[in-house]
Amino acid sequence: MTRPEDTSRPTGRDHGRPPTAGEDPGHTGDSTRGASRGETSEGVPMSEDVRQCACCEEEASEEELLARLDDVIEEYRARPGALIPVLQYAQGIFGYLPEVALKRVALGLRKPYSEVAGVVGFYSFFSTVPRGKNVIRVCLGTACYVRGGKQVLEAMKQRLGIDVGETTEDRLFSLEVARCFGACGLAPAMSIGDEVFKRVRPARVPEILARYRAADAEKEGALNVAG
Repeated sequence: MTRPEDTSRPTGRDHGRPPTAGEDPGHTGDSTRGASRGETSEGVPMSEDVRQCACCEEEASEEELLARLDDVIEEYRARPGALIPVLQYAQGIFGYLPEVALKRVALGLRKPYSEVAGVVGFYSFFSTVPRGKNVIRVCLGTACYVRGGKQVLEAMKQRLGIDVGETTEDRLFSLEVARCFGACGLAPAMSIGDEVFKRVRPARVPEILARYRAADAEKEGALNVAG
């Protein structure tokens, strides 16, 4: 695989997300923190508009989304290490990283497409396929694995009817695995978005998913009433 920029590559322990400013590149802490919450690699939170535009403005055309991406590229073009934050914004705009977005980033930042694609492939935070509203990550680090993480993952797969790396038909959930949440003493652990669940048992899976389905239904109902 193409090696990403040396300034942003971790030291081989955890490449679930791009590093944030001031962080040890080899840090193996909670993979739901930092960039997965919508922060740039400089530690600057993304605006709510950028993070939500892909799901709240589904009527936007590809041309409009690319125009937004062009604005971000223009803002970051002259900054050192611009590639990762621009990719994070691009994923916030599109909801994932389609080929058209990667080509626009490569062109705008004057980088080889292979370099851009290499960074995207290296960090599991980035996705080249559409993700669900809620990204589920089940920890399969050593502590979680030996304490039942694999069984939690299997329960999730059965309940959702999808495999790792896939998204449910209603686009509500995507399923992924992670290496470490920094909660080994409370294993097995999993996360949905920014929320981390500890000491999870397979029997809790239906309850956890039902809570998120109910919250989504309530939100959709509120939007319908407002509309």
